[in-house]
Amino acid sequence: MPNKHEDFVKAFKFANDKHWDHTRKGTSIPYIAHPMAVASLVMESDGNSDEVIAALLHDVLEDCEEVSLADIESEFGRRAADIVSGLSDANPSPGETKAPWKERKLAYLEHLATVEDDSILKVSCADKLHNARSILSDLNDPKLGLAVWDKFKASRDETLWYYDSLVEILKRRLPESRLATELAATVAAFRSGN
Repeated sequence: MPNKHEDFVKAFKFANDKHWDHTRKGTSIPYIAHPMAVASLVMESDGNSDEVIAALLHDVLEDCEEVSLADIESEFGRRAADIVSGLSDANPSPGETKAPWKERKLAYLEHLATVEDDSILKVSCADKLHNARSILSDLNDPKLGLAVWDKFKASRDETLWYYDSLVEILKRRLPESRLATELAATVAAFRSGN
């Protein structure tokens, strides 16, 4: 949990400002709800200050062109910036486009399989768990159901492959983690209901 209330508030404000006009895929839910949920999961898993700050900021490099790693380091320190960098599957320079979905996901899975920083694994697992919970919730919504798969750039089968791969890696890398256990159960639930 953050040691300094001011750092947490500053990180929340930074994330909120950068994601201000973003919404969750296919919804009207403000995007900031996602980093807030990820930060909460990290806090509940005894996350330290840098892990919680990184959870709040985990998507700003990927989703906000005007944010650089140097900006994060300058505002929140090298450790938080290193975690955020390790969570990003794409960080194109201004004007560049992201690599294709499958290429990015394969590289990210390889990174998770070998990264030596447990903070990156913990925050990544919290991020993927919140996303998996959202998928399961959408699948259980009678108004949405199987149409949930239409929200993604990848096909249903590709998305299932990605989450199965995440579970395999994170359960192996974080064998004692409640987050990894819940991720596995959530993915199993949405896999059976798809």
